[in-house]
Amino acid sequence: MNVQLHTTIDTIPAAGWNQLAGDNPFVRHEFLAALEHSGSVSAKTGWQPQHLTCANDHGELIGALPLYLKTHSWGEFVFDWAWANAYERAGRHYYPKLVSAVPFSPVTGPRLLISADDERDKVSHALIQRTVELANANQVSSAHCLFPDEKEIHIWPELGFLLRKDCQFHWHNHGYGSFDDFLATLSAEKRKKLKRERRRVSEAGITFRLYRGRELDPHLLGTLYRFYAITYAKHGHPPYLTREFFAEIAQTMPDNLLANFAYLDGKPVACAICFRDRETLYGRHWGCEQEYHSLHFETCYYQWLDYCIQERLSHFNPGAQGEHKLARGFEPTATWSMHYIADSAFRKAIADFLERETRMMDGYIEAATYHLPFHHSASRSCLPENSI
Repeated sequence: MNVQLHTTIDTIPAAGWNQLAGDNPFVRHEFLAALEHSGSVSAKTGWQPQHLTCANDHGELIGALPLYLKTHSWGEFVFDWAWANAYERAGRHYYPKLVSAVPFSPVTGPRLLISADDERDKVSHALIQRTVELANANQVSSAHCLFPDEKEIHIWPELGFLLRKDCQFHWHNHGYGSFDDFLATLSAEKRKKLKRERRRVSEAGITFRLYRGRELDPHLLGTLYRFYAITYAKHGHPPYLTREFFAEIAQTMPDNLLANFAYLDGKPVACAICFRDRETLYGRHWGCEQEYHSLHFETCYYQWLDYCIQERLSHFNPGAQGEHKLARGFEPTATWSMHYIADSAFRKAIADFLERETRMMDGYIEAATYHLPFHHSASRSCLPENSI
C-alpha cells in the first residue's frame, strides 16, 4: 500500500475520490474542492488541507481520508477549548493539531473512505497510522476525527485514539404518508403547539418556494448569501463560507444543494439552506433580516419535514445543538469523535475526563428520550436503535 499526502484535493482525481466517498455530499470531491477554491478553507483561515490517499500496488485508489492541519478549534462543533487552555497553561502549544473532518459541518458521515469491505480494516489502519505518524513527525499536540459513521468508531481506538460521545437531535421518517401522519404521533399538547406555530406563519402572509442548486441564479445566490451572513453577524463574527463557495456548489452539486426562501409581499425575508443525498436531508444554515413569530421553526424544520415525507427521505439531520428540536419530534442520537493525544500524561487526564463525560452523556440521552413529544403508544416503537 502507498499512502500519500495531498496539500490540495485538486491533486486527487475526482472520479477516484468520489468512488470511495459514495453518496454523502459532504465528503464528495466537489464539496471539499469548493471549500478550497473559494478560500473558505486554506492555511490563512486555519484549515490547511493534508488529505491522505491510499493506493494499491497497481496504483488504484483504495482509500482516502479528508484531513486538515488546524491552528484553532473554530468550525468543528466538537469542543476542545478547555483542553487547549489546559495545554497552554502547562506551557505547551496545543495548536496546530490534525483534524479529520468536514469543515464547518457537524454532520455524521464517512471519514475513512474505503473501496472494499474486505480491505476496510487493513486500509483504515494504514490511513490512521499515517495520521499518527504525521502528528508525531510535526510534533503537534493531537489528532482528531470528528463525526465519523458509527461503523468506524471501533477502528480508531485500535490505534490509540480516545472515544468521545455527544448528542444531536435527528428526525426519522417512520413511514409517514403526510405531515398530518407525523402530527398524529405527537401528544395532543405538542400537536396543538406545532399547528399553532404553522398557522401563525401562514396568517402573517408568508409563503415559501424551494430551489435546487441549478435554479439559483446570481441574484438568488446573492440573497441567499446575505441571509447566511446575517446570522453570523448577529453572533459577532464573519461567516465561515464565502459567496464563491455557494456559487461553485450550485454548479457542481446542483441536485444536492437546496434553498427554501420565505416570501412576504413578494420579497424574500428568510432562507434555509440544506443538502441532501438519497436517504438523508441535512440542515445547514439559515438567516432572516427581520424576526417573525415562529418563522424559524417553519423555515428550518416544518417545511423540511414536509419535504422529507414527500420525497420519502429516511432522515433529517438538522445540525448541532438545539434542545428545542426535541419538542418537535427530533430524537436524541449519539454522535462520536476520536482523539489521539501525543503527550502521555495529558492523554491520561483527557481519558479520565471522557470516561466521566460519557456517563453524563448517557444519562442526558436517556433523559432526553423520555421528553420526546410522541404520545405513549408511539413513544418507544418509533425510536431507531441508535437513538438511545
